[in-house]
Amino acid sequence: MFSIKRTSRVAAGAGLGLAALLALTACNSGSPTDPGASGGAEPGEGALWEVAEGVELDSPTFERATEAGKIVIGVKADQPGLGYEDPVTQERTGFDVDIARWVAASLGFDEEEIEFKTVPSANREQEIINGGVDFYVGTYSMTDARDEVIDFAGPYFITGQGLLVRADDEEITGPDDLADKVTCSVTGSTPLQRIREEYDGEVTERQTYSECVEQLKAGQVDAITTDEAILAGYVALEPEELKLAGEPFSEERYGIGITDGDTALKDHINTLLTDGGDVWTALYEQYLEPAGVKAEQPTVD
Repeated sequence: MFSIKRTSRVAAGAGLGLAALLALTACNSGSPTDPGASGGAEPGEGALWEVAEGVELDSPTFERATEAGKIVIGVKADQPGLGYEDPVTQERTGFDVDIARWVAASLGFDEEEIEFKTVPSANREQEIINGGVDFYVGTYSMTDARDEVIDFAGPYFITGQGLLVRADDEEITGPDDLADKVTCSVTGSTPLQRIREEYDGEVTERQTYSECVEQLKAGQVDAITTDEAILAGYVALEPEELKLAGEPFSEERYGIGITDGDTALKDHINTLLTDGGDVWTALYEQYLEPAGVKAEQPTVD
């Protein structure tokens, strides 16, 4: 159980240029606990969450973080609207990043006690297993193979695999049109595995989706495949150069990756998600709905 007493004073928001392009944040200098506020919110000023005090949890992950005086969270850094790090200010923003902040606050950690760690898709399980991160929030699909070595809380979001193409491309309308094309995705991702196993065509892999985007714009690849929620962020950033092609062709359930067997932490996070529908909705409306992403909060497993 935990109590909520201490207000989070998180100051965040995308860099001015990115925020203007994406229109995915409510204000250029908003706080994730109070979208549109400047520099954090006092109690009663509309804060979405507060930092808990007196947390007691029989969780090895929580105990490790408490002893360290900080919580290390694995995230993405190149996914606009989901997990993005401004290259100039180093500010972290996005739906996933704020979900991570919310979870950290429920465990008693404020912004100054959070260490965000950018972890590529291929390294996620190993970072969790080795204790390099305390938990991971970054478009992390819940699969049976991953569940054999780690645990998941959630899901907290459901999307589907899609395709991103150049805005003037009229040939690709779905995965069946990739037979004579080159498709880019990210090493270690579920979409990469699916496109290789289930569809024809040449597939190339990179460490980040931003690398794929640059190759797509340069004409070096014909399409990018990953979850539609990720792709929508890039379309919002450059709508005259990029577009989504066709409809989603899978179901991807995003979970929060935690150490295998840490039932206490899993139950804590699932309870937070279940009871925090207003927070979830506010973050969705701030980050994803403006980019055209349609979703409802899913029920946790």
